[in-house]
This record gives sequence, C-alpha cells and structure tokens, in this order.
Amino acid sequence: MPEHIKRQLEEEIKQLEFELTTELPAEIKKARAMGDLSENAEYHMAKQRQEFVNARLGQLKKRMAALSLVNLSNIPKDRAGLGSTVLVFDSTKEEEIVYRLVTSEESDVAKGLISTTSPIGRGLVGKRVGDVATIVTPNGKRELEVLKLTTIHDEAGEEDEGDKAAAAGK
Repeated sequence: MPEHIKRQLEEEIKQLEFELTTELPAEIKKARAMGDLSENAEYHMAKQRQEFVNARLGQLKKRMAALSLVNLSNIPKDRAGLGSTVLVFDSTKEEEIVYRLVTSEESDVAKGLISTTSPIGRGLVGKRVGDVATIVTPNGKRELEVLKLTTIHDEAGEEDEGDKAAAAGK
C-alpha cells in the first residue's frame, strides 16, 4: 500500500476514534442534562453522528486491512495492474490518453489517476500492449487500445537503475 495512503487512512481513523471516545460522549452527556430526550434535537444529532462515525470507522479499518493484503508479487509484470501507467488510443475521442492505475483513495480523473475499480480501470487491468479494452461508461461505449505499458515492476526497476547510477557517481 502506498505510504501516503496508509498515513491518510490512519489519520482519519485516529481523528474519528477521538471524536467517538471523547467529543461525542461529552456532547451526549451535555444534551442529556437538558432534560426530556424525546424532544432533544442535540441529543438525537449526537447519537446520529455517533452511528455515522462508528460506521465510517468500520469502513476505514476494513479498507486498511484489504490494502495491507496487496502483494506486489501478485501484480502481473507483463499486463496492466495496480501502479501501471498505460498509454491508450481512445478511438471514440481520436486521441491518446495516459492513465495511471491506482487505488480508489488516490484516484483523480483530472490528473489521469484512475482507480482499478472504476469502469476504465477494470477494463484496462490485465491488458497488454496491442489489446483493446471496450469500456461501457455513462456516455456510451469507448474503445481503448493499449499503445504503451509501464508496470509497477518496470518503474521499480527504473528506480533501481537510477539508484545504481547515483551510487556510481554518474
């Protein structure tokens, strides 16, 4: 799992746990002191927020567990997968587009960061150079031909080469 995503999720978990264990109990206690709970909006709002925070915490912890199971050795070396940068020709738009396949937390369509769980991401995962992915989007079908592929393994190799060159004083 990318380190910045892990830190981001851990920070949100920490913040929600503080709210759940410190802030919300104080709000609920204060609201209870106001009297009749059946018509106490502050009490009901605090209880609803408590339910929401509990649910969100559960989602985040589940996501952290799922991301921690991502094994780089299971990501293909010759096909598009998590971390791959893919140059495609979109025959619908008649243009070349670069996508990077990322986790849903990192996705940013405007920057070309496409989640592997999005329609385009799912369509590209497993594709090789020369393959055509037919993507069904809300705007209709799109055909994306893979022109160039750089996997996460290729990038790690490039970084290793750069480290070797730097160490050699080049």
